[in-house]
Amino acid sequence: MKRSTLGRGAGLLVVAVLGVSAAAGCSEGSAPAAGGPVTITVNGLPPATEAVDRKKFLDDKAEFEAANPDIKIDAREGYMDPKTFATKLAGGQLEDLFYVYFTDPANLIARNQVAEITPYLDQVPAAKQIRPELMKVFSGQDGKVYGLPWRNYSMGLLYSRGLFTRAGLDPANPPKTWAEVRTAAQKIAALGDGIAGYGDYSKSNTGGWHFTAELFSLGGEVAVKNGDTWKAAFNNDKGKQVLRQLHDMRWTDNTMGERQLLEYADLIQMMASGKLGMYIATGDNLKAIVNQYKGDYKDYGLGPMPGGQGTLAGGDGFMFNAKASPEKIRAGLRWLAFKFDNPDRIAHDYEYDAANKNPVGLPEPNIWTGEAAKTRDEAATKLANVPVENYKPFADGNTGIALKLEPPSAQQIYAVLDTAMSKVLTDRDANIDELLAAAETQVNSILAAV
Repeated sequence: MKRSTLGRGAGLLVVAVLGVSAAAGCSEGSAPAAGGPVTITVNGLPPATEAVDRKKFLDDKAEFEAANPDIKIDAREGYMDPKTFATKLAGGQLEDLFYVYFTDPANLIARNQVAEITPYLDQVPAAKQIRPELMKVFSGQDGKVYGLPWRNYSMGLLYSRGLFTRAGLDPANPPKTWAEVRTAAQKIAALGDGIAGYGDYSKSNTGGWHFTAELFSLGGEVAVKNGDTWKAAFNNDKGKQVLRQLHDMRWTDNTMGERQLLEYADLIQMMASGKLGMYIATGDNLKAIVNQYKGDYKDYGLGPMPGGQGTLAGGDGFMFNAKASPEKIRAGLRWLAFKFDNPDRIAHDYEYDAANKNPVGLPEPNIWTGEAAKTRDEAATKLANVPVENYKPFADGNTGIALKLEPPSAQQIYAVLDTAMSKVLTDRDANIDELLAAAETQVNSILAAV
């Protein structure tokens, strides 16, 4: 899960397009078919409110169609919404090629709701350079491939460098343990003026998402697989430690503020307004702080995940409707090979972003290996237009930290865990043992269907 402009914005010379350059556009299968072009529906078109990203998408679409006259892209706004996906699928409204979070592929594959693409992967030559662990997310237990990743992320500690300085903390040395987070939060909250030292989510599945990330940071697990079955694994000392720390910061230290039941946009807005010292986040939150709430990149830092025993990693990618024809799958993969999974286009995209004041150089893991990884890193270094030194603690500190993917049926599990998070942050007398026991029962019912 990644609730953000990541997955809601633009992607990551011009003519050097892997597999779909002007030359490649005239290769086998590119001439218009006798029955006319293949039209595929795709989602991910940025809304009009994201004018720069929308223009980039439409410009890329026009360039692709000019090089591939046998394909027409019917682009639609919207992304993967777990609440409406089943309805769209049942009603025949699901696009041929659609965006998904890393939490979705396993269930979609198991339910035969997506098309296998293994026989058509020659349409995406660069797929061989995508990190194997990310390709595994889009693969079935039989090893067959059902989709392609686009981006991935890991979480860290986003903080206000200005508030750190005012509180006597070193902005170049953010907290590395949860005990240090608690101490830093006390110093920041002591500044007064309604400033919260630390913030956390507890609504709209974001509370369960953060509980999972914080549990991973302590070396815990939300769910474990035993043979062919999954079981909840958070009702233990590590799960209690997560909730106890939040409870004590909220009620004993009073460093999290009176306002609770927060969801995704709330912490971003609080950080941008100078009323929040720290929260765990992904690097793309910085873009939202700047673009939506008029923050300044120089004012924020990103450190490693406190605890250091694991960090939640996720991301997004694309899959095909199970009803998509082979022709549509081939056409869709050529579109992905052009716009989303194309190392030869990275420099071009970064140049566009830099010219249009989109950030280049925000901390985000590389999906590529080999030469493609080198190409991406060199382009990011050359074209960076944000203070990358502010994110050096994250880049250095996350080296060697285990990347852990979200549990199966993650969105449903997060909804259950929201209750535990919200209770400890709104009720001084919350019973943590009872909350975790109740959540365990509900999560085991969810996992029984995996």
